[in-house]
Amino acid sequence: MNFPFYIARRYLFSKKSTHVINIISGISVVGVAVATMALVVTLSVFNGFHDLVASFFTQMDPQLKVVPIKGKTAASDDPILQKIRHLPEVEVATECLEDQALAVYGSRQMMVRVKGVEDNFDSLTHIREVIEGDGEFALHAADMNYGIPGLGIAYQLGLGYTYQNPLKIYAPRREGQLNLANPTDGFVEDELYSPGVVFCIKQSKYDKQYILTSLSFAQQIFDQEGRLSSLELRLRPGSDFERVKELMNQLAAGRFHVYDRYEQQDDTFRIMKVEKLMAYIFLTFILVIACFNIIGSISMLIIDKRNDVVTLSNLGAKDYQIIRIFLFEGRLISFMGAVIGILLGLLLCWLQQQYGLVRLGSSEGSFVVDAYPVSVHPWDVVVVFFTVVAVGFLSVWYPVRYFARRLLSNNR
Repeated sequence: MNFPFYIARRYLFSKKSTHVINIISGISVVGVAVATMALVVTLSVFNGFHDLVASFFTQMDPQLKVVPIKGKTAASDDPILQKIRHLPEVEVATECLEDQALAVYGSRQMMVRVKGVEDNFDSLTHIREVIEGDGEFALHAADMNYGIPGLGIAYQLGLGYTYQNPLKIYAPRREGQLNLANPTDGFVEDELYSPGVVFCIKQSKYDKQYILTSLSFAQQIFDQEGRLSSLELRLRPGSDFERVKELMNQLAAGRFHVYDRYEQQDDTFRIMKVEKLMAYIFLTFILVIACFNIIGSISMLIIDKRNDVVTLSNLGAKDYQIIRIFLFEGRLISFMGAVIGILLGLLLCWLQQQYGLVRLGSSEGSFVVDAYPVSVHPWDVVVVFFTVVAVGFLSVWYPVRYFARRLLSNNR
């Protein structure tokens, strides 16, 4: 066995448990363990919120979305789009057209985004899982177009789940000048009827802005016949997602962007990543402070073991070997704190997942979830372990060398 490591282990696990240095060393281990546990739990909570938000967006966002790089729309029969939608890995392809419009119901009005989709939109997304009301998901009937508003729009316009009167939609004409004598001539007007449902994704980006309707209605109201703003896709189960996405980017030939679900909500997930990084940096700073306990305990150990140092030196131990004894002592404290802290953090995460120990709000139903969501990612655990070990090793390197060398020089 490595001689310095053996001595360091004997010092740390000395049976004289009442010795003040052993108590301080134990406190150092506890301090590192608590900081490590906080890192594991906090990062896992951020992962839980990330996964929760991602699950909301999957209700409306497609697996892949193809949008034109130049301009807001593209021809539906564009050869590139036809090649993409007919790839063997594509199971569902839906043409979509969306733009801003004015919605008016009675005396209330607000700006909305009208999104026209094809009839297979419910096969592309999980929209049926988030509709509320006594009706059913439908975009049109024989001679009328339906509009399915988000819950926030329904509330602001006073629609309810089923609105009795038609919802008026106004969109500016693409061509021609505005007639100041009769401004209404500058707008295309049409009506939407209620299918008896609204959708609720619990994301204000959709619930307070979007109205779903048929593609033909959107093309007519926005004067975009035969055009689309996006082609939304779902792949067959078992498809190599990254390979198919790369193939689509090659087919796009610089004319279209191909976005996955995370890229479609890039701003939201980028902010969440920054928040998680800031939490990691802040808790690492706390870990650095906790490591000062290690420095204190090692310094006291060096002073307490000065007679042992003289004995070891007389027995032929080299200076670097004696220094390594105390370096190993600090590293053992860091390692033990890291392992104990990670195990405690994983245990707390498991308890939170199973029993929801820490709850959101005082009553059930106050929030989207009743307890803080937790998701443990193995890579985060690895990062935490190496962070704790690295901070612990670096924090004791200079103090140990400094105090040990002074002790050795005084003993000569």
